[in-house]
Order: sequence, then C-alpha cells, then structure tokens
Amino acid sequence: MRTRLTLGVLALAVLGAPAIARADITAFVGVNGTPSNRTTTGVSVGMGLLVLGFEAEYAHAREDDLTGAPALTTGMFNLLVQTPFAVSGVQLYGTAGAGIYRETLGETHQVTQFGTNVGGGVKLKLAGPLRLRFDYRVFLFHGEPLVTKSQRFYAGLNIGGF
Repeated sequence: MRTRLTLGVLALAVLGAPAIARADITAFVGVNGTPSNRTTTGVSVGMGLLVLGFEAEYAHAREDDLTGAPALTTGMFNLLVQTPFAVSGVQLYGTAGAGIYRETLGETHQVTQFGTNVGGGVKLKLAGPLRLRFDYRVFLFHGEPLVTKSQRFYAGLNIGGF
C-alpha cells in the first residue's frame, strides 16, 4: 500500500509539474527573393512551452534600385508548433503569424499595412545553448503593395534555453 502511494505521489509530481517555459533569441541574415534577391537582416525573440511557442520578429530587406524591388520591413507575431525536444540535435518547427509591414520604393511609394506569414524551419544544436537556425517564410501583404506575396529564407544564430 505504501509503495503504491509513493508511486502515485511520484507520478503526480512528474506528470502534474508545470512545464518550464524556455526563451530564445535569434539574429539572422538571409535573402528575400521576391521580386529580386535582396539581403534581409533581422532578430526574433521567442518563448516556447513544450510543443507551442510564440515569437516576435523584426526584419528588413533593402531596396534594390537596379531592379526596382522595394525595401520591406516586417514586424510579425507568430505561433510556432515544434517538436518538444531536439532529436539528435535537430528541432523542427512550423509557424504562422500576422503583423505589420512597410514597403517603400524611393520617395514615391510607401505602404504600411497588415500582413500574414506561414513557414517552417529547423534548429540545429551547436554547443551548449547555441543553435543554428534555418527558416523559410511566405508572406502575404494586404493593402496596395507593389509585391503582394514575398518569400524569405534565412540562417541565424540562436541562443536558447534561458
């Protein structure tokens, strides 16, 4: 009887213990490929709780005068669904979110409006809390932008677990 009680209390302690939220930050550089390849830089700050996570992200793609590709600045809030832990140092995730974007081209065009995004990626463990992060996103922009759909790929250095 005592053994059952001890095992029951131990099971409740393990299964009923609150999950620990983990925060991470990523600095990234990549390419926005629509309508021409332009350098994109940014930062994201996130928090995960087992399989669900939340992330706030800021990114900026430069204007390309030669091709007439506008500069693009995004501020997005995303929901992530991720593997609860890394397997062989690899953690996969999918993401969807919404936020604000600003598209500018020279001094003649500027649009600030609502946008959405969907994508996914992988975090690869390097050493300790350091991970390498690869991410792909597709953005849809509302209002009257010159580019209504944009794709971005980036690689970043991620520090997690704090």
